[in-house]
Amino acid sequence: MDLNVKLQVFEGPLDLLLHLLEKNKVNIYDIPIVEITNQYMEYINELKRRDLNVMSEFLVMAATLIDIKSRMLLPAGDEEEEEEDPRAQLVQQLLEYKMYKCISYELRDRQVDAQRVMFKVPTIPREVLEYETPVNLEELVSDVTLSRLNAIFKSIMKKQVDRIDPVRSKFGKIEKEEVSLEEKMEYILEYAKEHTSFSFRGLLEAQSSKMEIIVTFLAVLELMKMGNISISQEYIFDDIQITSTIAA
Repeated sequence: MDLNVKLQVFEGPLDLLLHLLEKNKVNIYDIPIVEITNQYMEYINELKRRDLNVMSEFLVMAATLIDIKSRMLLPAGDEEEEEEDPRAQLVQQLLEYKMYKCISYELRDRQVDAQRVMFKVPTIPREVLEYETPVNLEELVSDVTLSRLNAIFKSIMKKQVDRIDPVRSKFGKIEKEEVSLEEKMEYILEYAKEHTSFSFRGLLEAQSSKMEIIVTFLAVLELMKMGNISISQEYIFDDIQITSTIAA
């Protein structure tokens, strides 16, 4: 089939292929690869004589088409083995390109429509901004009595009291307790020098806060890891005895 292609600018090889398919009214899922390749090469040959700067992408697609054409001309193999259509990957690329091209047209149309829309900055006349609703004070307080003012005052005070949390309102300021692990380790080592063997429970009971108990426990673990102390327990649930391993 001869095709007289009026040379025009295409955005890329896929754009040219879509043009050829639409020109020949071909099903994109069943591309007549021989005819389309011949028409594509006609365009390439014409393009070579006009613009060499945009040839690279079109030549890559030309090589792809020739490769597909040659594979389709090969005799079919074993019928039991279903071979993949050599055009499948090209069809997928064309479908994706066509989708993005349609989206670009839609965005372009929206941009054109948006350019036709005019917006006006909201403005309010000065006399409207400066207008204040007149208030008749005598009419406003005409039915106000001392008893009613007292009732309103009590109602407001009651709401203020109801807003106070009866539990949290009694909380004091919680100070952050700083307990250093290094200092607690030094404390245990000094304690171990004075008491070669001592009770783990007694050591914890001597601490003044929960945070100190936690840090003391961590200090004991760290000193065990360093080999400065050892622990022993004769029976399960018995008190743990700590013994210093540092020579006096």
